[in-house]
Amino acid sequence: MEIIERVEKALDSIRPYLEADGGNVKVLDVNDGVLRLELLGACGSCPMSTMTLKAGVEEAVKRAVPEITSVQAVNITSADDPNAKLPETMR
Repeated sequence: MEIIERVEKALDSIRPYLEADGGNVKVLDVNDGVLRLELLGACGSCPMSTMTLKAGVEEAVKRAVPEITSVQAVNITSADDPNAKLPETMR
């Protein structure tokens, strides 16, 4: 199984949790052990996106695909961003 397929399978295990808050992730590429993702939907504008990425996404992917050494999102929203929005379930 290709590395991208294994990454997608790992992400599928946590997608229901992301989707419950109106979000998702999209794999952009894997290069030298670094997985680059785009946060979609509510995840793209949520101030909790850094925590979600590190505690949820990165942990699940690294456990399933040990070749991945780092996970980066191209669109992390800072908690200080005035446009940041918490999902309805977190308000």
